[in-house]
Amino acid sequence: MAEEIDMLARFDPPFEILGAGPARSPLVLASPHSGAIYPPDFVAASRLDAATLRRSEDSHVDALAAPAAAALGAPLLRARFPRAFLDVNREPFEFDTRLFEGEMPPGANTRSLRVAGGLGVVPRVVGEGLEIYRGRLPVGVGLARVERLHRPYHAALGSLLAQARAAFGAAALIDCHSMPSIATAKAAGRRLDVVIGDRYGASADGALAAAVEASFAAEGFRTARNKPYAGGYVTERHGRPEAGIHAIQIEVSRDLYMDERSLAPHAGFPKIAAALLRACRAALCALPGREGARAAAE
Repeated sequence: MAEEIDMLARFDPPFEILGAGPARSPLVLASPHSGAIYPPDFVAASRLDAATLRRSEDSHVDALAAPAAAALGAPLLRARFPRAFLDVNREPFEFDTRLFEGEMPPGANTRSLRVAGGLGVVPRVVGEGLEIYRGRLPVGVGLARVERLHRPYHAALGSLLAQARAAFGAAALIDCHSMPSIATAKAAGRRLDVVIGDRYGASADGALAAAVEASFAAEGFRTARNKPYAGGYVTERHGRPEAGIHAIQIEVSRDLYMDERSLAPHAGFPKIAAALLRACRAALCALPGREGARAAAE
């Protein structure tokens, strides 16, 4: 556990908030999977090299979202730790018994479809089923990561949304992600550029999700709603439209803005950043129950 504590110290603080301060917009942006700090001890304990571990990373998504956050006066919450180390888009105790040894914590969800695929809160695999670890981990490792990274991240996100709702009467989370181009085509049966997830209407007002999707579609992007990505734990936990807090997940195909092999941004990056800004403006205009949201979008 000493090595684990040393690794966790490298993620202090576990996230950054760009544009922190009093709420200036009912919008909150987040990038939970763009963290790119890979401690040497983590890589050494893995079967994989650092480049392979990055296959599950939403590289540069925080940079894609930053112009929209700045233009609209919205905070941007971005995780510093990588998804391969801990995934905040999973339940806190979504533990994989094939990875952890020891007594599971009360309420542990060990049988979800995501755990079955090796993608629990501490992932067992990256990419196309590549095993991360050389052996099993003590369950205390998972508990420590949840306590030091998962809980603070969600506490910060909940606070940002509560502040926005208090200031504007309503709030909307835009949870920003990227998706592998080939995997998405396989899952959906067709090429998709952008997938909007609102958990089939459970995490956001339907008009809000429709406005975001229509904004991308108007620019020629091939879009879908909820299939194959409806949103994960982030939208499930924070999206409470009946209480004036809406949550939408946006997945953008990685090949639209970067080289999927080298992970280097390419010439398409500014186009996607601009499209995301326009989609966020559309969300602000469509946000129900808001006060001053339309002015914030202009």
